[in-house]
Amino acid sequence: MSADVAVNPGDTAWVLVCTGLVLFMTPGLAVFYGGMVRSRNVLAMLQQNMIALGVVSLTWVFVGYTIAFGDDAGSGLFGNLELFGLTDLKVPPAPHLHVVDARITIPALAFVAYQMMFAVITPALVTGATAGRLKFGGWVLFLAIWSIVVYAPIAHWLWHPGGWLAKLGTQDWAGGMVVHASAGAAVVAVLLVVGRRRNWPHAAAPPNSIPLTILGAGILWFGWFGFNGGDGLQANGVAAQAVLNTHLAAAAGMLVWLLVERFSDGHSTVVGGVSGAVAGLATVTPTAGYVNTLSAVAIGAIAGLVCHFALRLKYLLRLDDALDVLAVHFVGGMLGSLLLGLFGDNGINPLGRDGLFLGGGGGLLWDQLVGVVSVVAFSFVLTWLIAAGIQAVIGLRVPDKDQDRLDQAQQGTDAYHLGGVTSLAAPGGPQRRPRPGGAGAAPVPAGHPVKLVSALLDPSRVSDSGMLREELLGAGAISLTVSDTTAATEGTVRQVLPRGYWQEQPLLARLRLDVLVPAEAEQAVVDLLSRYEPRLVWASDVAPVVVR
Repeated sequence: MSADVAVNPGDTAWVLVCTGLVLFMTPGLAVFYGGMVRSRNVLAMLQQNMIALGVVSLTWVFVGYTIAFGDDAGSGLFGNLELFGLTDLKVPPAPHLHVVDARITIPALAFVAYQMMFAVITPALVTGATAGRLKFGGWVLFLAIWSIVVYAPIAHWLWHPGGWLAKLGTQDWAGGMVVHASAGAAVVAVLLVVGRRRNWPHAAAPPNSIPLTILGAGILWFGWFGFNGGDGLQANGVAAQAVLNTHLAAAAGMLVWLLVERFSDGHSTVVGGVSGAVAGLATVTPTAGYVNTLSAVAIGAIAGLVCHFALRLKYLLRLDDALDVLAVHFVGGMLGSLLLGLFGDNGINPLGRDGLFLGGGGGLLWDQLVGVVSVVAFSFVLTWLIAAGIQAVIGLRVPDKDQDRLDQAQQGTDAYHLGGVTSLAAPGGPQRRPRPGGAGAAPVPAGHPVKLVSALLDPSRVSDSGMLREELLGAGAISLTVSDTTAATEGTVRQVLPRGYWQEQPLLARLRLDVLVPAEAEQAVVDLLSRYEPRLVWASDVAPVVVR
């Protein structure tokens, strides 16, 4: 490997920091998606994202990098294979790599590592759309092939000076087309192959942990500073402008999404807020280093509006996009790429071009349109071929019976091992416990009549399980058992889910409470339970086998 020549320590440090930030986005994406799937599919979703760090990192070093950034093979479509396995790596990156000019002096390996993280996270975006349907072995094979056959050539088109779109004049600062549009087109193709979840769109699929999703969104927002801030490969004013634009677009996207959500759905939700922020981040990505501050705010606001209404796109296309990758990433990436043709500002970055609104005419907008159409068409066609081939050979879609239990089917364990009401502890035997502030009760004598009172409660009404426990014991309960269950409704219930969706639910989550009581205390326990507005209460005679 060549020795470093005229390396700038500040630029190198900045690019390496940004590399770490972009790497951190992949586990952030895993957590973001993981919180929004069913509780029995969490581990599978986390693994589908994290495995990209292993698979794509190796494909990138062996062949992906040379296809993307090796010397052009002459067609503008892909690089030659001279850098296979990084065996003949030049000292700095080649000049004029989309925003890079002759002043860039960072080690080539820093550039390789930074670009590797983009290659890793791009196909991982697909997992949000296919939640509950991917066979792990097929997904691993898909990652390996897609990262070489689809991602690397598109990166060459736009981010190598010999790429045909780069020579045309199409610009993409940090991946509006290379990352978001290509992944979005891949989502459409994969969904056509793996199909819909069972009973979609009527089956309820509420998120298992909204706090986990918010944590993931925060990690993504933080990591995006490296995603957009490092693409100039210099620690300078353009990098500062890109970071500021990134943050402001996310802020504007969040606020506009919340405003639209309030008027259209009646609530401004935390999931909607972070969805708007991610939409703003995805949309500003292709423009971050090419537009001024106010333009970034406008771009984020437009993203919050357009991407929110794009949530309906999957229903129009009849595509079961589980976590709205199409609305946020696909629409956002394409929208931002086209908005660059309007808001581009050569005064911000001399390597950029003026857009229509700044007197540059429609030339840049046309070039952006050509780029978007080309990337989407290329990614869609090849992705469909890859996915269909894998489905035919080893399978890409899991069996329907495993869709709601991927963690057990693929991991052999569950993400969570706690019941719905873990603090509702109960005596282990039939002996009555002391009443609060009173003396202990006498044991239930053998042959004394005992009743089993059962009830179905709405979990949301049990705000203090400890209090319920003490009240039942005080009313004369001998022992308590609580379990999670679902109960059929008299009619289908419409329940609101994140991002303004309503889903028809024939079954609702309930707590089943079984209380063992002496016959004389039955009415007191029933009266107490009635305060919680139970769905159903019933009682039966029981005969304790062991009485102590």
